[in-house]
Amino acid sequence: MMLVDSHCHLDFPDFGDELAAVVDRAARAGVARMVTVCTRPSRLSETLAIAETMPQVYVAVGVHPHEAAAEPALSVDDLVALARHPRIVAIGETGLDYHYDHSPRPVQQARFRQHIAAARAAGVPLVVHTRQADDDTIRILEEEGAGGDGADRLTGVIHCFSGGRDLAEAALRWGFCISFSGILTFKAAGDLRDIARDLPVEQLLVETDAPYLAPVPKRGKRNEPAFVVHTAETLATVKGMAPADIARQTTENFFALFTKVPRPDAMAA
Repeated sequence: MMLVDSHCHLDFPDFGDELAAVVDRAARAGVARMVTVCTRPSRLSETLAIAETMPQVYVAVGVHPHEAAAEPALSVDDLVALARHPRIVAIGETGLDYHYDHSPRPVQQARFRQHIAAARAAGVPLVVHTRQADDDTIRILEEEGAGGDGADRLTGVIHCFSGGRDLAEAALRWGFCISFSGILTFKAAGDLRDIARDLPVEQLLVETDAPYLAPVPKRGKRNEPAFVVHTAETLATVKGMAPADIARQTTENFFALFTKVPRPDAMAA
């Protein structure tokens, strides 16, 4: 059974000198590809160093909304240039976080629009973070032409989905994927499981967001890519599918979205 961790943070200090063992455990758990997300371009060299030494790992680059006011401003052209790197496969994570408001909302929104434009221009997916900001996320993406047709059509994923049905339905309209993290396994996440049950499996992904949000039965521990297996199992239960079928479909969805990531030889054969 092959899986993909579509969103993790392997450059975070939580992994320290254990990183090689973490990636090895993921491989032994069947996790064939991982996208490690650089949330601060000032740390991009450290993130790329991981991907350049570990062939299973690829990179998304962007300015997290928490860092929108602190990180040096990058232009659309700057982001497009970064996306030309062969190991960089997406722009983001970007978006809006109104739970913590670590950056002023107008700054978050301006950075979000820059990243949307860059993802479209670079022809790579947009990785969207949104927390307690569903309405503005929908509004900005629609103002920026999400769901449009043509050669410059925007593709993307709402990562670590924890929003409401309006956001889920908007993402489906745009042709975006919706990615579920360990939150899906939490006892209190019944409403989220209800939404997941009703979504088309052809637009679903799984992720860890490691080192955060370890799924049940690993909750309370540092998360790592191998644990995506537990989120996939919960998603399978919610959808009434076999775990192997969820693994196959979410992996296929991943490669359809992240087109710069090569398939393992076993899949390409």
